[in-house]
Amino acid sequence: MPSQQDPHPGGAANPGFAALKRQIYATSRPWEAANGFSRAVRIGNLIETSLCSPAAPDGTILFPGDVYRQTQACLVVIGESLRALGMDFHDVIKTRIYVADPGHWVDSGRAHAEVFKDIRPALGWVYMSAFFSPEITVEVECTAYRAP
Repeated sequence: MPSQQDPHPGGAANPGFAALKRQIYATSRPWEAANGFSRAVRIGNLIETSLCSPAAPDGTILFPGDVYRQTQACLVVIGESLRALGMDFHDVIKTRIYVADPGHWVDSGRAHAEVFKDIRPALGWVYMSAFFSPEITVEVECTAYRAP
């Protein structure tokens, strides 16, 4: 089984990587601190967001059962995360939309197109058996890159 610890703390095996500044962005949503993750991480010219739920800052699930509005809410969180780390939607190269019902691709895709119709990142839908809250119908994450 592979080690979960970096065998070269600080990137010692790759001095070029060690020189890249790691930035994190966190929100007040309760599960970030409880589970030890950031909403988004930037290293160099790359940002990865965590899977974003359609949740208010206090963790309340927004628009229960409404795929379209929940997707919009997820994209708002992603936009805030990107801007906090110095990028925006134009830097997104891939989005991933997670849905529990395969038929939800239509409404989630419609909300996605409102943001990305001219940017056209790569997109993948991932079908889940369930989310941590039964009120959630969709979650979204992305990868962003800005050329040096």
